[in-house]
Formats: sequence, C-alpha cells, structure tokens
Amino acid sequence: MSDHEPMDDNTIADVVKTEPQVALSRVEREAERIAEALVFASAEPVSEAFIAERLPKDMDVSALMWRLKVAYNNRGVNLIQIGGNWAFRTASDLSFVIRTEDKEPRKLSRAALEVLAIIAYHQPVTRAEIEEIRGVQTSKGTLDVLMEAGWVRFRGRRRTPGRPVTMGTTVDFLDHFGLEELRDLPGLEELKGAGLLSGRIPANFGIPIPSMNDDLTDEEDPITQLDLEELGLLMPGGAGDDD
Repeated sequence: MSDHEPMDDNTIADVVKTEPQVALSRVEREAERIAEALVFASAEPVSEAFIAERLPKDMDVSALMWRLKVAYNNRGVNLIQIGGNWAFRTASDLSFVIRTEDKEPRKLSRAALEVLAIIAYHQPVTRAEIEEIRGVQTSKGTLDVLMEAGWVRFRGRRRTPGRPVTMGTTVDFLDHFGLEELRDLPGLEELKGAGLLSGRIPANFGIPIPSMNDDLTDEEDPITQLDLEELGLLMPGGAGDDD
C-alpha cells in the first residue's frame, strides 16, 4: 500500500492493532480528547463527519476513532461503531450487572418479528413484497409498532407503476440489537433456531445483506410531506398525528 492510498476501516483496524504505538502529537492527543467528549456527551451515535467538523483540519478521524476503540476494548464501556457512527456502550459481558428494572422490555408479536426480519434482510422492501414472502396480509398496526419503536422507517417510493413506498431499518435498530452494521445480522439458521421465523416463510428467504449506504437507491424517490399526508402520518399543513 502506497503512503497516499486511503485505508478502509478494516485496514485501519489491522494497523492500529498490529503496528507499534507511536507517540502522538499534542494536537492528536487533544483531538482524541475532543472526539471522546463528543461521543460521550451525545445521546445518539455520532457520525465521523460531525466529529471532523470540530477537529483540526486534515485530521484522520477514522484512524483516531479506531485508536480510541482499541483503548476502550477491555474497559467497562466500549466504543463501538453503529451503522458508520460511533457510540459508547456497556461492555457486552457486563450487561447483566446493569439494572434495567425501570425500563419495560419491548415485546413484539410473532407477526411483528417476522415483518422486522423481512425488512432487515430484504430492504428496501415494499408492503406487497413483505406479504408475498410471509404469505399473509400485514396489518397497518404491525408496521406502526415497528415505526413507533424507531426500528423501521420509510425509505422512498419505487420508480415502478403505482410508486409503492419502500421500508428499511434504522440506526436505532442496529443499536438496540447490538449490531455495528447490517452485515452483522445473524444467518437464516440462527433466526430459525431462535424462533424468529415461522414455517410460513419460504426457504429462499435468505438473500444477500444490503449495504449500510443510507442514501436512496437509483430506483427510489424520497418521501415527501404530501406522501406522509396520503399515508395518514401527517395532517394537512404538516401537523403531526398524535394517535
């Protein structure tokens, strides 16, 4: 690799883990402190673009964050990547000591679990495609539950006859289920073993995992305010629906 060839995340991780640690400059140490503070203070995962805007110009944010990630590997909290963003989370092996009695765990119906799995593995996917895979109709209430949880969102409208709305998962979905990216989703057999897929779903359910690129695909148009009004998610004039 040449000195000027950019490194991807996997390469950066390998370099950070294997190369001898070199003394960081005062500017680099201060940049790490700023990045650490930004992530710690945020209630939501923080993007590298957000961090870069607050660091000295030309700072290698990806390498900086991976150094911090390694530094926190054996701590009580870990710095993890979630859909390309960064967040501090309790170390997975210590989650049992964290008290969560005050937070009622969210329980999904089997139908909601099936729909969530289909959206996660097939996104962007339309309601008709979900029903074709499941072999049964999907109620609006099931989709409402997933959207209220913050795990599913509208992606856009397909550029096909009828312009159907497509759906996909969110960063909150990745965060809740402890995934760094969609490629970390469990395999088909693991889903079946966990009882998350019923016999109604055909054997060809498993397909290549979509990328984590959050942009619309070439076959999608963005959802507009008028679309949301037509879907019953906004009152005319932009007022939200409280129901």
